[in-house]
Amino acid sequence: MSDILALAYPWVKALHIISVISWMAALFYLPRLFVHHTEQGGLSGATHDLFAMMEFKLARVIMRPAMHATWTFGLLLVFTPGIVDWSAIWPWTKAASVLAMTVFHTWLIIRMKAFQRGENSVSGRQYRLMNEVPTVLMIIIVFSVVVKF
Repeated sequence: MSDILALAYPWVKALHIISVISWMAALFYLPRLFVHHTEQGGLSGATHDLFAMMEFKLARVIMRPAMHATWTFGLLLVFTPGIVDWSAIWPWTKAASVLAMTVFHTWLIIRMKAFQRGENSVSGRQYRLMNEVPTVLMIIIVFSVVVKF
């Protein structure tokens, strides 16, 4: 099995990068939709319905499959011999950040479902602040993998 992973490494790495880019794009965009939904769309009516549909499709058609692909290809990379030095700090900071990114993803899904029910308890400003979470996590992940501290 490890021979197969070693041979597939460049392909798996490329698919992992593509998946991460797709996931990050959705994680950046969905909170922005929530900002506009909160400030422009209200919780009922045609504009609300349009935002709810856009949020649902982004979350289910792009964000969820991209997260699953990111995790799948990432775990394949982890199990590829010689790729991860678990005695270093970087794999642990990356792993913690990816877990935090997954928690953020889950929070976004919870917020999306609330909008679909016509409920929202978060302000546009709070969504703007939460929109910075994936940026901070991305910075930690990139420095962890590239610098390998």
